[in-house]
Amino acid sequence: MKMDVLDIKTNNKDEVIDITDTINEIIAKNKKASGVCVLNLLHTTCALTTADLDSGTDEDLLEVLRKMLPKIAYRHPHDPSHAEDHMLSSIVGTSISLIFQDKSLVLGTWQRVILVELNGPKTRKIAYSLA
Repeated sequence: MKMDVLDIKTNNKDEVIDITDTINEIIAKNKKASGVCVLNLLHTTCALTTADLDSGTDEDLLEVLRKMLPKIAYRHPHDPSHAEDHMLSSIVGTSISLIFQDKSLVLGTWQRVILVELNGPKTRKIAYSLA
């Protein structure tokens, strides 16, 4: 299984970026018409998931994530100020596997593939493979 890396530039501390079209473009260029697309972030302060991106739901997601963490004295040794970013990344997850068919992701009507930035702005690397 061949692996490649995709760079995604983020612009804000907290941000939701829709990467669905980018992933579909990668799949469209692939020889296989159907299979599984595996995406894996090479970072620990952002996350990958799917979501409905109706207007404002990106901001709702970010607010919910921030409010769900307890206020504790984090023990993260090199930079306690972004310990929460690591916790949220672990909770949401840094990898996702998605089915594709006819050279396009199989998603629900409102479902989009998103990168959730929690410590930007940065250039994020997503390793991906199509099997």
